[in-house]
Amino acid sequence: MAENTLPSPRLVENAFLSPPLAECRSSIFWLLSDSWIMAKRSIMHIVRSLDQVLSLILFPIMFMLLNRYVLGGAINTGDVSYANYLFAGILIQTLAFGANYTTINLAVDMKEGVVDRFRSLPMSSSALVVGHIAADLVRNIISGIIIILAGFAVGFRPNASVTDWLLVIGLSILFTLAISWLSAILGLMVKSLEAAQWVGFMLIFPLTFVSSAFVPTETMPGVIRTFAENQPLTHTINAIRAWLVGTPLGDSAWLSMVWSVAIIAISIPITAWLFRRHSVQ
Repeated sequence: MAENTLPSPRLVENAFLSPPLAECRSSIFWLLSDSWIMAKRSIMHIVRSLDQVLSLILFPIMFMLLNRYVLGGAINTGDVSYANYLFAGILIQTLAFGANYTTINLAVDMKEGVVDRFRSLPMSSSALVVGHIAADLVRNIISGIIIILAGFAVGFRPNASVTDWLLVIGLSILFTLAISWLSAILGLMVKSLEAAQWVGFMLIFPLTFVSSAFVPTETMPGVIRTFAENQPLTHTINAIRAWLVGTPLGDSAWLSMVWSVAIIAISIPITAWLFRRHSVQ
């Protein structure tokens, strides 16, 4: 019922502006303003949902502990300790699953008629999608902080400089946006809430495990190794691992950025088209 009581920021702003000044407001301004309202709505849903709060806190800690102490003694990572090797993989896995909430939240809004109610308001048509993605970015920032604290607790000891940390943060944000926009497509395509809950998992889960997240790709069979070494998660993980603990960087830095930018560039127009198609149905 909360959606029915949300005031349109455009109506509130224009009430205090003269007509000429109100007309000068650019579409970009209203997109940002409306998206901020939608982002705050999504963040409030996270805060008020106990299961989302628990998953936000427990999921990264659980995977860090399980992989560190169950797999850590069985995997040879050379001169790099397994705690240092593991950190980048757990970070990217957590960000990928966190960004996947866009699929579920968009599907919920679509199936419950929230989109139709918002469409009756004078607001930017893209604000709902952008708001969900912005909220997931906030969620992943919190998850990233938890991962860093958990990593230090289990023996993660980076030797990164301030510049390296800034590169890690920037690439993590770019990767989150890429997965979130891809998840938005899935959220607009699924036909049921049940499908929304598993479709993203079925995409992300194999990509994280068939990568360099938990084991070196050199130990994998031929075809699987070729796929693992050339998929976007591996390049992102390798770049972050190199910046944090000094492993070889190779081409992973620019390839990971190219992958993320390409996914965003392709996903945004597809998402807009799917959203418009839903609007006219």
